Amino acid sequence: MKRKTVLIVFALIINSTFLFNTGFTQWVELTGPFFGGIRSIVVSGTNIFAGTYGYGVKISTNNGTNWSNTGLPNEYVTPLVLSGTTLFVGTQTGVYSSTNNGTNWTALNGGLTNLYISSLVFSGTNLFAGTFTGGVFMSTNNGLNWSVASNGITNNQVWTMAVLGTFIYTGGVGGVYASNNNGANWTAVNNGLTNLNVSALAVSGTKIFAGTQNGVYVSTNNGILWTSANNGLTSPSINSLYVTGTNIFAGTDNYNGGPGGVYLSTNNGANWLVKNQGFLTVPSVLSILVTNNYILAGTSSFTMFRRLYSEIIGIKNISSEVPSGFSMSQNYPNPFNPTTKIHFDIPRWRGEGGWTTLRVYDIMGREVQTLVNEKLQPGTYEVTFDGSALTSGLYFYKLTADGFSETRRMLLVK
Repeated sequence: MKRKTVLIVFALIINSTFLFNTGFTQWVELTGPFFGGIRSIVVSGTNIFAGTYGYGVKISTNNGTNWSNTGLPNEYVTPLVLSGTTLFVGTQTGVYSSTNNGTNWTALNGGLTNLYISSLVFSGTNLFAGTFTGGVFMSTNNGLNWSVASNGITNNQVWTMAVLGTFIYTGGVGGVYASNNNGANWTAVNNGLTNLNVSALAVSGTKIFAGTQNGVYVSTNNGILWTSANNGLTSPSINSLYVTGTNIFAGTDNYNGGPGGVYLSTNNGANWLVKNQGFLTVPSVLSILVTNNYILAGTSSFTMFRRLYSEIIGIKNISSEVPSGFSMSQNYPNPFNPTTKIHFDIPRWRGEGGWTTLRVYDIMGREVQTLVNEKLQPGTYEVTFDGSALTSGLYFYKLTADGFSETRRMLLVK
């Protein structure tokens, strides 16, 4: 009888309007002297550097909570790259490097006939610079001297670069070009691309991803053939792509046919999940970085946002086959210590995905964690719940989506 009473009390509490949201899966706006769009973010040891458009390079030593100026305060910075402890930046006035965390900078423009730098990438010991109007340049001595390396590139507006094995890729107006001889020659590799304005390139294993103004494409054969990878990507204009482990993030534009913000794929672009919870106004995201269990998003609206990385990747799409109905499985293992997995099915919902929440509550009906709070495409999903910070006891997890609601119990034993 006592057990039934506890469950009835919990059911009343769980459906009341007095439960508070702990905000575990929210983006938080950071402070810092951000005045221009944040085009790039890199990490070196305990230092995070942000390249801003018109206000130089900023530095944070506490995971982005606070920021300060470096010795390059007034430049239009687009790319930032690291080689060991040396930081290289590309600006509208050329390439600069710093060996002391941005306190001092050295101009590296010998041989550069176009100083508007859009991208920087290392291939072995060679440093390549893409420019907005002058093609590609290469340096074999860390930027001290440059030579033109654009043979075969018919449109010299290079926006992004990436390296996969012995291949170097450029993206820009005119699509993707590839070189496997250190930039001596370039070949267009655009078969399958329906949009040739390529704004972002990223490599994951043996795959290369291209972000365009019409979504994301993936190639598994060094760019010989591209296929669309846009399922669930409702913002088609891509500003940036970021790969960490098996996860791919896309920063998207809110000006060109989509809501903007951040998207995540855990299955090589087969499906994308929107990750915009916490944005009061969804921004155009220009740059992404994952470090110290945080994900940082630099935007065009002069701000940077931060979110717990462990929370943003907690959900995985394990099947895109459309289920016949909503369902949620018992967590496994159960009892558990300290982690357990929960599977649930999302059927077709008005032809698209539906807004889904999965929350965990304690025995008093207080919310202890939000596991899912986003719009999901039809499919089967897996979520990992980590109870490391909780005490032993009985907990409840509740799935809500499109009028469907189900609550189950789980037991944490330490």
